[in-house]
Amino acid sequence: MNDIDIRSREQDLHDLTLTIEDAVRRGSIEEMHDEFEEWEAYDLATIYLALNEAYRPRFMDALDTELLAEMLSELEPVVEIEALYILSKDRAAQVLNRMDNDDLADLMGEMTDEVREYMLSIMEASERETVRELMNYGPETAGGIMTNRYVWFYAKYTVREAVEKVKHFADLTNDVQDLYVLNQNKEVIGLTTYRDLVLASDTELIEHLMRENVVKVSADMDQEAVAHLFEQYDLVSIPVENTAGKLIGVVTFDDVLDVLREEANEDINKLAGTDKTIDFNTHFLTAAKRRLPWLIMLLFLGLLSGSIISIFQGTLSQVVALTFFMPMIAGMTGNTGTQSLAVVIRGLTPQNKMNGGAILRLLWRELRVGFTIGAVCGISVALVAGIWQSSFALGAVIGFSLILTIVIGTMAGTIIPILLHKLKIDPAVASGPLITTLNDLFSLTVYFGTATLFISYLV
Repeated sequence: MNDIDIRSREQDLHDLTLTIEDAVRRGSIEEMHDEFEEWEAYDLATIYLALNEAYRPRFMDALDTELLAEMLSELEPVVEIEALYILSKDRAAQVLNRMDNDDLADLMGEMTDEVREYMLSIMEASERETVRELMNYGPETAGGIMTNRYVWFYAKYTVREAVEKVKHFADLTNDVQDLYVLNQNKEVIGLTTYRDLVLASDTELIEHLMRENVVKVSADMDQEAVAHLFEQYDLVSIPVENTAGKLIGVVTFDDVLDVLREEANEDINKLAGTDKTIDFNTHFLTAAKRRLPWLIMLLFLGLLSGSIISIFQGTLSQVVALTFFMPMIAGMTGNTGTQSLAVVIRGLTPQNKMNGGAILRLLWRELRVGFTIGAVCGISVALVAGIWQSSFALGAVIGFSLILTIVIGTMAGTIIPILLHKLKIDPAVASGPLITTLNDLFSLTVYFGTATLFISYLV
């Protein structure tokens, strides 16, 4: 979709919002029921947020239960809970019973105990027990993100029987692409697809259509590892087994997309120096409290930079031109360190085993990368500085210092996250600000140390 299409859709949603508000005022919102069916759940959620709060109850009343459940799932948890409270008890129960159980389990985790027990109490017994079971799994495991809504067959089913079962349960699941074949012990023994059923004859047996080598995961597998399997095998869904090998749920592709987004946001937050999400709606005191711990530590580390400069004030007083290149030296070192940090963190996944050989190969590669970048940048800045300050000795000192500091910065950005990983500490805590500050200390020490060593050539 291009920019024009996006703007056109946004305008359509804006116009529809105004139309809905007018329909609510006139008491004719029910007449728009069929039109709502033409829009995606995300679009309806956008409209819901744009509506005046007084119009929201009537808008939700005009939606089918299934569509309303899908729309609510697109909202932030706090807004979703508020919306459920707006509904009558019976309607809220209907919506909760139709929501994807994995999404509902996540939502329950955001509620207070009192609200959670109320919501569970109004649900059907079978749905309630399923949600309770899902809540027992870790939130970042396969069990925590799976759904129990899927379609399965026995191997002796005919295609006709299988199609009838798909039709019967289609409204209870969003995924009829992958269809699982179970034995009498509820173990997955095969996989077929709806496409296979459509192309086969009605009398053919499922056991002749199914593929037996099915990729499966345990309920306690980390969600990142699950996402990696989706990437490796181009999966649409993946079955989840309990410790006895029985099928207990399915992780679908839309859940994996949520996982990838959450993990990316988590890593970005940590690289920025905070391990908790801060968004537009976060209270300013909360945002400040989450940022302060790292920043206070970095503040005192920054003071060390000042002490390094004071140690070499004699050198600076003799060659004032050295101050012109301080920001460049420190900045380049920090930048290369942050680049290496990002590469290492991206590679430190559960699937990449960082044994001694792999670490040595990575260190050797990054050393060569750092030296290559340093040489190109160092020689370039040496020529510029030498011509600018009419002193090729000064240019040589600056260029040589830049080469050393870039190599050091690159290695620091590589070694620190690996060390943290080996110590069982999340390497993302070796955040960009920390690496940058440490590299400031390294770079200034090397820079002024080199200048002091060759001071006789600079004055």
